[in-house]
Amino acid sequence: MVGGASSGIGEAIAERLAAEGCSLLLWARGAERLEALGARLRKLHGVEVATLAVDAAAPDSADRLELVAHSAFGGIDIGILNAGGPPPVDPLATTADGWQRAFASLATNPILLASRLIGPMRERRWGRIVACMSWSVKEPIPNLVYSNAGRSALAAWMKTVAPIAAPDGVTVNGILTGPTDTPRIKDLDHERAARESRDLGEVRAEREQSIPARRLGRPDEVASLAAYLCSEAAAFQTGTFTLVDGGLVRSL
Repeated sequence: MVGGASSGIGEAIAERLAAEGCSLLLWARGAERLEALGARLRKLHGVEVATLAVDAAAPDSADRLELVAHSAFGGIDIGILNAGGPPPVDPLATTADGWQRAFASLATNPILLASRLIGPMRERRWGRIVACMSWSVKEPIPNLVYSNAGRSALAAWMKTVAPIAAPDGVTVNGILTGPTDTPRIKDLDHERAARESRDLGEVRAEREQSIPARRLGRPDEVASLAAYLCSEAAAFQTGTFTLVDGGLVRSL
């Protein structure tokens, strides 16, 4: 099961897992893009692909995904938790609705969904939960307070659950992505350029210069780590949060 699969990192992970021969349940908000991706992966890799258009913040998202997972495949061995981030906001001008939606999409619903997946995984004595998160778990990002808090809450839950599931062959790990060339980063750069009345190219160049690798990450580079964490080779790695950030975060 791959969330946020209609574009960016989610799409790259779906492509990588399909290449490994995985049957896939892909979900995101955009039905048309999901169906196009599913058709392409079936043709390229000969794998079975089901899709579901669902909003990560919707109260019934975990229920709907669990139902489709059982009807399409009988169960899920690998759960990729991935959803788009909330919009920027002044940290001193947040709203109750903003907090509710952010935590629903980044913490509450992923936790409910993963909890339902992990139970059957433990019974089968094999499973993988991988959450695509952000370097903000290590170092809060200015104006992304909703994302900083929601993703950190998910990380705390995962760290708590990992040792519980480990004896049954189920691993729980996170990927902390740095600035990656996705629609999300493009939107954030446009927002900053508009807010600061600056040229978009200047904002993008400044972002790239802030990264020691001097470039944005590629979605396929994140997908490579995700595929490893889902593999048998990664069976002894759990409760970890691995940066893929071009050297951006300097903290230990």
